[in-house]
Amino acid sequence: MMADFDLDRRQLMAVLGLGAAATAMSLPEVALAQGRGSGLSAGAIQSALNGAYDRYKGLNEGKNADYIPALAEVPSRFFGIGIVTADGKVYEAGDSRELFSIQSVSKPITAALVMKESGAKLIEDSVGVDATGQVFNSITAVEQYRGKEMNPLVNPGAIATVGNVKGTPEEVWNKIIGIHSDLAGRQLEVNQPVYESEAATNHRNRAISALMSAYERFPSDPAVAVDLYTRQCSINVSAVDLATMAASLAFGGTNPVTKRQVLDPSLVPGVLAIMATAGMYDDSGKWAFHTGGVPAKSGVGGGILAVVPGKFGIGTFAPPLDEAGNSVRGQKAIIDIVNELKANPYAQFG
Repeated sequence: MMADFDLDRRQLMAVLGLGAAATAMSLPEVALAQGRGSGLSAGAIQSALNGAYDRYKGLNEGKNADYIPALAEVPSRFFGIGIVTADGKVYEAGDSRELFSIQSVSKPITAALVMKESGAKLIEDSVGVDATGQVFNSITAVEQYRGKEMNPLVNPGAIATVGNVKGTPEEVWNKIIGIHSDLAGRQLEVNQPVYESEAATNHRNRAISALMSAYERFPSDPAVAVDLYTRQCSINVSAVDLATMAASLAFGGTNPVTKRQVLDPSLVPGVLAIMATAGMYDDSGKWAFHTGGVPAKSGVGGGILAVVPGKFGIGTFAPPLDEAGNSVRGQKAIIDIVNELKANPYAQFG
């Protein structure tokens, strides 16, 4: 059974553009074979980024998330884009260094942490890896499947994922902030006002945590799990941080800026698969239609992280969201960049 799973994962890796051989290659080899060999010049990347920024910087569609009061106060004019390539070079435009709370973009990172310390099968067996067909904070979905047929990118699955990290609360937090910082290439910190605002209004998540615990989807105290999850969502990042995280996933778990191997390459395809199927809330299908299934994760803080395996990582920040909870300007910018740089994995026709 496990052999079949590994085979499927390698096949998925090839479809997404990394190629099964990439798991055995060093970062410089991957960069040479897939990044620099892709025909993308520095000028082409910066031009695509600048073009997307200029087209959408004045777009006023969408509105900030307001169910967390601190998010409603973030200036909606902010708009930043970052791209990081195989050689660790950073391309950026606009408010690319402005800090904001990571929110749900943190979910696949902590899933990767659990896979790193306990194996991918724990995520599949305890939380699940399927799209729920329900809203991201659905209690109905938990009841329907007894907490099983979820995924780490909806709130029930994400809280259970945090609850599966091993250790005392302090040890768990150090692991969570540690892996986010390692993938971003710098020490990250919590946005305290956002954490306090979210902690004061997360009644539904507390109920979800208790319910997932009742179905024995994680071993830790549900109150502790939801508090750590809330703190995780309040980590401050920038568009460049998200681009660096995305690039780390794009090159098999190695941060191309710091050259540090953060994740084993064998874990990355599973993380990307979950992002590709469930990373953009209820509009994940629409996202796949426009980008060819480029793995991505959005957050209600206005961030989006997108991974183009073997080529580059993208991070965007623009607070106004559409009805699905995805950044309006961020989506449009990434779609344009992916298509202009011919990075749609379903459009590789030779």
